[in-house]
Amino acid sequence: MRITVLMGGTSSERDVSLASGLRIAEALRTRGHTVHTVDTAKGPVSEQQERQMLADGVVKAKPPTPDELARMKAESVTDTAARLPKRADCDVAFLALHGGSGEDGTIQALLDLAGVPYTGSGHLASALAMDKDLSKHLLRAHGVHTADWIMAFDPDTPPSVGEVERALGWPVIVKPSKQGSTVGLSIVKQPAELHPAIAEAFKHDDEVMIERFIAGRELSAPVIGGEALPVGEIIPKHEIYDYECKYTPGMAEEIFPAPLTPAETAEVQSQAQRAFAALKLSGCARIDFRMTATGEFYCLEANTLPGMTATSLVPQGAAAAGISFADLCERIARLAVDPPKPGGASRR
Repeated sequence: MRITVLMGGTSSERDVSLASGLRIAEALRTRGHTVHTVDTAKGPVSEQQERQMLADGVVKAKPPTPDELARMKAESVTDTAARLPKRADCDVAFLALHGGSGEDGTIQALLDLAGVPYTGSGHLASALAMDKDLSKHLLRAHGVHTADWIMAFDPDTPPSVGEVERALGWPVIVKPSKQGSTVGLSIVKQPAELHPAIAEAFKHDDEVMIERFIAGRELSAPVIGGEALPVGEIIPKHEIYDYECKYTPGMAEEIFPAPLTPAETAEVQSQAQRAFAALKLSGCARIDFRMTATGEFYCLEANTLPGMTATSLVPQGAAAAGISFADLCERIARLAVDPPKPGGASRR
């Protein structure tokens, strides 16, 4: 197949996206596909540039700041739409984008208009999953457990300390409603920490979620084409599985398959599949959970374009199922051009 890998962009997860895209391109070429890479913020990337980026290391210790992203957007001289592949030039666009317009349905809608098949979920499902507030409502409606939450829509009039304490208690998680990789996320344990954390989250988004903190084990359930892969457990060096733990080797222990009983594994996989269906997801997604000491599972979020770096969770889940990284990438690409029939997980 002729495959164009879309990566980079101008979201706070830009570095992770580049690392995912470069690794995907390399894997697909080993399967004999003709692969081109495009940074949606800067344009086509040559194979020589790819090699240089891999040699230099792509993912930094911290994500780009809002100011750095703003400068990058200002320096972008052509429209993102102009950089997207044309139907005559490729058989499928492989989306290695994370966050921002690459994961919120914007680029998916543009590709739909251009008639270009692409990996992952459609524009509506992408938008729903990216919006943590809307997705939690849908998850609850379909029997998927998720923690209580309230929203902040205006940085000048955030929820009061008393309101948060009455609704959720302490501690709480404060995070941008439409970001990933824990960018802008804080654990708030004391009332005095609440409003600074909300202000920090508003630097990354126009809506902020305040969510009851669920103590327990961190679990990840990859789903491909509606099929649940082995569940993984993440044991981070920090209190939460934050950006540094996710993308710095040695900062987290990831165990696939997770040490769960058969009944526990079946339950979390069932909830992951229900979440996948509730949000109308397709292709490959990752559904994250917390498991409490009493054995209850709470869905944290759904990732429609999960990371595919050397430390990412979906490739580890696939490996536990006996699927190599190259086979995983090829399977995701083929799901885009030959999606499941109605009643499966097709986006069409």
